[in-house]
Amino acid sequence: MSFWELENLRSAMSGSWLARPGKHSPAEAQGASIDTRTLKRGNIFFALKGEKVDGHRFLDAAARAGAALAVVEDSAVPSAAPEGLALLQVDNVGRALLKCAGEYRKTLDGTRVISVGGSNGKTTTTRLIEAVLSRHFRGVSSPKSFNNAIGVPLTILSARAGDQYLLCEVGTNATGEIAELAGVAAPEIAVITSIGREHLEGLNSIRGVIAEEASIASGIRPGGVAIIASNPPELADAVRGLLMGGKTGTIIRFGAEPDADLRVESVSTDELGTSFSINRRSKFRIPLLGAHNATNGAAAVAVARRFGLEDGAIQAALADAASPEMRMRLEIKGPITLLNDAYNANPDSMLASLRAFADLARHRNPARRVVVLADMLEMGEAGPDAHREIGDAVGADPSIDLAVLVGPLMMFAAERLRKKWTGERVMNLPRLDDEHARRIAAMLRPGDFVLLKGSRGMGVERVAKALEGASASVRPKQESAV
Repeated sequence: MSFWELENLRSAMSGSWLARPGKHSPAEAQGASIDTRTLKRGNIFFALKGEKVDGHRFLDAAARAGAALAVVEDSAVPSAAPEGLALLQVDNVGRALLKCAGEYRKTLDGTRVISVGGSNGKTTTTRLIEAVLSRHFRGVSSPKSFNNAIGVPLTILSARAGDQYLLCEVGTNATGEIAELAGVAAPEIAVITSIGREHLEGLNSIRGVIAEEASIASGIRPGGVAIIASNPPELADAVRGLLMGGKTGTIIRFGAEPDADLRVESVSTDELGTSFSINRRSKFRIPLLGAHNATNGAAAVAVARRFGLEDGAIQAALADAASPEMRMRLEIKGPITLLNDAYNANPDSMLASLRAFADLARHRNPARRVVVLADMLEMGEAGPDAHREIGDAVGADPSIDLAVLVGPLMMFAAERLRKKWTGERVMNLPRLDDEHARRIAAMLRPGDFVLLKGSRGMGVERVAKALEGASASVRPKQESAV
């Protein structure tokens, strides 16, 4: 029996038919979707209930798009359900999505699963691994940052029989989330890119972060491998404890520490990318900015080697890798250059961005150096001190001409900074809506070099969009040919 046969899907999700498949229904489904705008013919439509949108309201759209099956919670749905669409009722659609993905994972015997977690660099490392593996093998990867209890199962369900790899990014906001996702993905290879001060509101402390990120190892299949950052050393201890829990497995450590298995050395960076060597032998270059990306590159090298690739093939693929959107990207907006790292932020990633910005500014020699930094969210009680630390870091770089600090938490950074700098060099805004973004854009001058960094919820990329609008408004009209 094929996994995708509708009756088998019912059994896999422990559901019951509200509307049975009709004589014109497809015998099998293929893949899954939660959005009727992108749903493909034959997909399972999972009618998730969110804070703002209820998928049960889009059953007609799912039927028109060609869904083979809709998974629902509400028993009252059939009276308004489109004719011919099979409806499977479950207790909770989100849990059914996870369960379906976990059962499907068990059928992927010839597919090697890689899960990528860590405090910083998950998406970048995922894209680097994908750049290498996709050149030599057939497989699928998490699109964008599909790293939660919705994105991970959707990625798994996108795999097809015969795929040689399945690459899943795995994230967390609270204790227990990674262990659950790792159990569903059951990776042969698990990567932990870094440990930093992330989501302290839910994870409480660095010790909590280590325990949560290490829990990705709890899902590793027997004989698998954990490829982890070499710092802090407590991470290896935590992973080792999980691997020894009735399993066998290998730990490979990468990083700048002298005892790392893949020792990252000779790191250099310029406007075109980052170069580094591993164990003083193999040299690699990635077209990504920031010295911190050398360790992300080393993680990708470790994974590629586990797939049997030679360093020459890895070097060629990494050299052509693309930078993920809003992650350490140089962007030219008319006469102004941005270092757009606006996708997300925590204290460690913001400090790394400031270091990279300083390094690049020395190469560029801009008219002014401007940093636009917004609140780092989900920091809990550590929030005020973390933002004071950022204020101290900005103040320690006298080459920065202007600091625009956005959000109520960045007030702590501004207070710290004003003790060192004059008020003209520090600006504090309560929020960053479109109006404030246009205000910041209007302050910038030709030749400025600008860093954008903040948590996802702050929307710092609005400044880039405001600059695009400003450039378009002054662009001369083209004269029509006569």
